[in-house]
Amino acid sequence: MARESELLSHIYGRSAHLAAAFGSVLVGPGDDCAVVATPRGEQLLLKVDQLIEGRHFEAFPKTPVDLIARKAVARAVSDIAAMGGTPAWALAAATIPHGCPYADELFDAAARWARHWSCPLVGGDIASLGAGQAGPLLLGITIVGTPHAARGPVLRSGARPGDGAYVTGRLGGSFASERHLTFEPRLAEAARLCGALGADLHAMLDLSDGLGRDAARIAAASGVRIELEAALLPRHAGVTDWRGAAGDGEDYELLFTAAAAPPPLGTPVTRIGTVAAGSGCIIVDRGVVHDASNVGWDH
Repeated sequence: MARESELLSHIYGRSAHLAAAFGSVLVGPGDDCAVVATPRGEQLLLKVDQLIEGRHFEAFPKTPVDLIARKAVARAVSDIAAMGGTPAWALAAATIPHGCPYADELFDAAARWARHWSCPLVGGDIASLGAGQAGPLLLGITIVGTPHAARGPVLRSGARPGDGAYVTGRLGGSFASERHLTFEPRLAEAARLCGALGADLHAMLDLSDGLGRDAARIAAASGVRIELEAALLPRHAGVTDWRGAAGDGEDYELLFTAAAAPPPLGTPVTRIGTVAAGSGCIIVDRGVVHDASNVGWDH
């Protein structure tokens, strides 16, 4: 089976014609969300994400039902934030193990968390495994959102040489600390960045697979080189080195590039590097250059 990065490259290549063939498709596969236009010319952000028992969380009761639902909704909401958008509606689809004792509780919690982020759960689909069929719980969440009214959607492909590279919050140790279950999508911070920086906010994504791998995605989409400084990476307590900060993943912080310094966000923001001409992404540690593209998760 192909690794995630290889499969995604195949999907992106097969989908490159969409914008040309369908005028309503403004941004197809390859960014945090798809961007489509309605017949009236309004733009919508579309995102679907799934949570897999044993991969993204430990099985119930080790992980409480409320936190399973919370993470499922929050992951998709975080991708709306990554484009500077606002979530509006949600859909849920689940494959439930046979005899699951908490299905009602799970959907009640998903609906509650969707309302919490102002994207009410308006529909979905349920499938149940039959007796004797083994399989994990699968919970997929689709979010429809709207881009920032003034700035429009922030893509991965806009980084330019001379930009600063910035990150919100701190990095690393998400699974060990269980922060991956309780993180707060950076909706308010993204909106402030869009409002304050406008066109000077060039590229952005949320960090799910690790800073190294995700920064490399901005570099590839933008056709630039991103140079990060290991000593500047903000780390959570207990994260002992830059590799943990750059590679643990599931941080759900914003990584963005901008031509101007960001305003105060109410959340710490750190400049961690620079965008330069060239290609790829590197992390420099005490003068030693490391290829960042494989620092992180590749399923």
